[in-house]
Amino acid sequence: MRRVAALAGFVLPGVAAAQSAPAPTKLDFSGLMFGAFSYKTNAGAQNQNKFDLERVYLNFRMPVADRLSIRVTPDISAQQSGVGYVIRTKYAYLQYDKPANAAGFSGFVRAGALQTVAIEHMESFWPRWMGTVAAERFGYYSSADVGASAQLNFPHKKGEFYAVVTNGNGYANPETDRFKSYAARLTLTPLAAGKHGVWTTFTVSPWIDINAGASKFVTGGTGQVGAVGEGLTKNRYGVWTGIKDPNLVIAGGYSQRIDGTESGANTGASPRSVTDVTGSLLSFLTVIRPFQLADSKSKSPVSVLVRYDAVKPNTDASPSNHLFESSLIFDVAHSKRAQVAFDYQETLGTAPAAAIAPNKMFQVRLVANF
Repeated sequence: MRRVAALAGFVLPGVAAAQSAPAPTKLDFSGLMFGAFSYKTNAGAQNQNKFDLERVYLNFRMPVADRLSIRVTPDISAQQSGVGYVIRTKYAYLQYDKPANAAGFSGFVRAGALQTVAIEHMESFWPRWMGTVAAERFGYYSSADVGASAQLNFPHKKGEFYAVVTNGNGYANPETDRFKSYAARLTLTPLAAGKHGVWTTFTVSPWIDINAGASKFVTGGTGQVGAVGEGLTKNRYGVWTGIKDPNLVIAGGYSQRIDGTESGANTGASPRSVTDVTGSLLSFLTVIRPFQLADSKSKSPVSVLVRYDAVKPNTDASPSNHLFESSLIFDVAHSKRAQVAFDYQETLGTAPAAAIAPNKMFQVRLVANF
């Protein structure tokens, strides 16, 4: 009995401690998977077709400590010759959350592979599974990069201020030089606290990115006049605005890019010279649930999507491209978590290879959110 009592005296406090210990940390898992069957009809690519699993995003979120959490998002992207599907890390960051103070301001700080200043915000108006937003599709900006960021949320849902310092090459590329991207976005929702229906979602978001890249003569070389340490301009800025009601999304934006280009061989006979080239991008999109918009009690699974992009690689030259896209989207099994789209895209006009190639394409697209 003495031995039993001694054993109980040893075990029971441990049991009590285990019962009072904090619950195990909870892993929050979600994902997005989408792909398409594409069929081209434009000259030079007529009848080309393929099935493609375009993306699988797997989101893992977990608390680490009080106000401290992590997020890791592997990005499974399309096939590459001789490799197959590739897994990259799109997001992998540590986040510290600051609760709202007495004045109503809150925010967070992040470090790691994280969201850049504009793309994810634009994607809140655009269904990502239908393709990338214009600023990413046409090479203005990457959706993620490695660095640090901070966000300040305004009281009464009146907006936010998001600032980022990153390597500047995008999450798919390693850092290659000493230059960094310094970017910020101000988002204002002035009607959020009102009673204006769909207009409570009205958003205006100016953004800017100050960046640079190394010269191709950064290390000098035989016969050159010397190494070039100064950076080449890679600045981006723009504004995005719109409304995003569940039954009506209308949004658009204007962006500009300024890129420094080098000519010459950096020698006495062929001096190096730099020219800044300015490009512009105009984008408009709308996603409408027409039957729900007409009758809030409607259970119709139908959505209509229309998109238009105008791309000008050089504002001092005449060539430009115009992308038109329209889709008829259906919910699968009465759920918005799975959808199928019948899509048509057409690129009009001509432009240098820096823009987009002529294209006419039909697609059947499928998405699953889980």
